[in-house]
Amino acid sequence: MTTTEHSGGGDISRSLELLWGTGERPSRGPKPGLTLERIVTAAIAVADAEGLAAVSMRRLSAELGAGTMSLYRYVPGKAELLDLMLDQVQAFDPAAHAPDLGWRETLEMVARGSWQLYERHPWLLQVDQARPILGPNAMAGLEFALRGLDGLGLTDRERIHVIVTVEGFATGIARTHVNSTMAEKRTGVSDEEFWKAHTPALEKALASGRFPMQAALGEDAFSGRGEDAFEFGLKNLLDGIGAFIATRARARETAAER
Repeated sequence: MTTTEHSGGGDISRSLELLWGTGERPSRGPKPGLTLERIVTAAIAVADAEGLAAVSMRRLSAELGAGTMSLYRYVPGKAELLDLMLDQVQAFDPAAHAPDLGWRETLEMVARGSWQLYERHPWLLQVDQARPILGPNAMAGLEFALRGLDGLGLTDRERIHVIVTVEGFATGIARTHVNSTMAEKRTGVSDEEFWKAHTPALEKALASGRFPMQAALGEDAFSGRGEDAFEFGLKNLLDGIGAFIATRARARETAAER
């Protein structure tokens, strides 16, 4: 999936007001039961089913049985609506998790949570979140991750780097996995059929002697699933972070002995 939308692309102040409930709420309108939460939930449902491009104020008005203009009383437009959608799908309740999780268990939850989020909402991969609008759910998730890395002797910047690294890994693997799944739905061509079409050209290329390392690969080299790559990468990534944390601990011990 290619990037088609950007977080924070609308009125930033208005998005923050809506996320944190600090702005004025519309008075009771002509459509009883219409709320900002219902609008955002409907938008997420449309995006999940048909993709982000299908979300429009006109489409939502039809889904909710309300006039298009009545929706604008709750949210200025699609850009601000997207900010609300992004935060809502990240709903996170820190109280539901044990407060004494170790750093590794915490980061595993962060990575698996990101993976599952993209599986449930593939349209997220179309959104450039380089400039995220920080709502309550996003900040609750960050608070959980920071707490899990507390007391390890890492600097604040290092803790953020660790979180960004883990989330970046999960996002990258999820992107490849989800795009592969969506490609079959989009084209009607299965992975098996797609790669089978390569056979004549690849057989000639490998027989040429130009690619000896690839020619020596076993038949099962590319048989792994996206989940397999995720588990392999996550384990080794966390092992590396663990080694870094251990190095920091030894440095503190050495400094204390001097």
